Amino acid sequence: MTAQTVQQGDLVTVIGLEVHVQLETDTKIFCGCSTDQTDEPNENVCPVCLGLPGALPVLNEGAVEAAVKIGKAIDADIPEETRFHRKNYYYPDLPKNFQITQYDEPICQDGELEVSVEGDRRTITVERAHLEEDPGSLQHVGGGIDTADYTLVDYNRAGTPLMEIVTAPDFRSPDEVRAFLAELEEVLEYLGVFNAERDGSLRIDANLSIIPEEEIESDNIDDIGADALAAANRTEVKNISSHKGAEKALAYEETRQKNAIRRGRAVEQETRHWDESRGITVSMRSKEEEKDYRYFEEADLPPLRVSDWKDKIDIPELPSARRERFQDEYDLSEEAASKLTSTKQVADFYEDVASEFDPDLAATWVADNLLGELNYRDMEITDLEGRLEEVTRLVELVATDEITAKNARETVLRAMLDDGRTPDEVVEAEDLGKTDEGEVQQAVVDAIDDNPEAVADYESGDDGAINFLVGQVMQKTGGSADPGDVNQLLRAELEE
Repeated sequence: MTAQTVQQGDLVTVIGLEVHVQLETDTKIFCGCSTDQTDEPNENVCPVCLGLPGALPVLNEGAVEAAVKIGKAIDADIPEETRFHRKNYYYPDLPKNFQITQYDEPICQDGELEVSVEGDRRTITVERAHLEEDPGSLQHVGGGIDTADYTLVDYNRAGTPLMEIVTAPDFRSPDEVRAFLAELEEVLEYLGVFNAERDGSLRIDANLSIIPEEEIESDNIDDIGADALAAANRTEVKNISSHKGAEKALAYEETRQKNAIRRGRAVEQETRHWDESRGITVSMRSKEEEKDYRYFEEADLPPLRVSDWKDKIDIPELPSARRERFQDEYDLSEEAASKLTSTKQVADFYEDVASEFDPDLAATWVADNLLGELNYRDMEITDLEGRLEEVTRLVELVATDEITAKNARETVLRAMLDDGRTPDEVVEAEDLGKTDEGEVQQAVVDAIDDNPEAVADYESGDDGAINFLVGQVMQKTGGSADPGDVNQLLRAELEE
């Protein structure tokens, strides 16, 4: 039992997820319409994705390949044969009143993903992951889903390939959910099958139940039997679109249900909508059961046989493995390794820099300096596409002592990001070249001569006085001396 599973009182939170991931393909899953986002509603549509009579679906091979990659990444079983079904329900954004999905024969089964929550490693079971088509999107005008003046529907998204990843009810707190989603998104990004920047690229439905602790037969709070789960009414919280949103929505729903139980009220089994603007969940409808969807086989698509693809399709080194390798190979801390493997682009760039310069120096510049400045500007490393060689050049200027680390970090890097200048252009324009050793030594002597009171303070045991003298030398050298070198030179001069 982890620290995260300890609950207030005698009530235990149980959460399972359905994560809908838009797969990064050029065209939709059953037709040739583009998946590119467009400002014009209902522009990228055709008879197939609109479900017009006589239109027949043709499966997108790229979507299937992406599904196999995900299956390999979560160590899932890919059956010899899988097939598609029709899931029947009416909703305005579902143009043909059924969704082509997979039911009892999904393409991926029995996988797992390991996550870290406050230092504790947990393995989350992925019961299934299946392919399906995305519905369209609704735009509620004048309010939220329950208060809008009217609602518009855009079918541009209808037919975008989705992978629905369904976990076991293995989560015991909202923060575990957030950690899982962050790890899953990293894996998907490494696989190259997912683009987090795409609107609606990841959407979460979460099932949450509150179970009295006395109904759990096992001493392990993580091991909850089927009977206890079946006896608990669960709510499904829909339309969550971010890691943070999932944590907030489930924290609210957890509190709402616990308060109801403690006040003697029943928790209704229902579907609720997460209203992010108000930070609450609102009731949408009673919870559907499996039988309500009237699943039957999709007659227009033949069975899918791709189990042999698992050996033929390669996947890259995944983030968890790369984090461990970075710690072993480059002797990095867990925190630094986590930052440097946050995306595949960051990890690749770090390894490029570390191949030329000291790995610790490379880690400082990529994990702390570069990512810190990018985050401050709400930028990603992908925004520097075509300019990463300039960052490498800046590291070179520091490594070869041509400029100080302080000037490189506080002046050159910021000017590169804000003005688009190269590091050499900034160094020349700002006259940031390092002062030669003779000039620094002379500035040290002058600072000592000009500040007898600070010298007396230092000699009487006030070690902080040295910082004042360092500042005086930096002033005299226009900030182009290395503060660490200046500190050493001052101490040496004062001890003579």
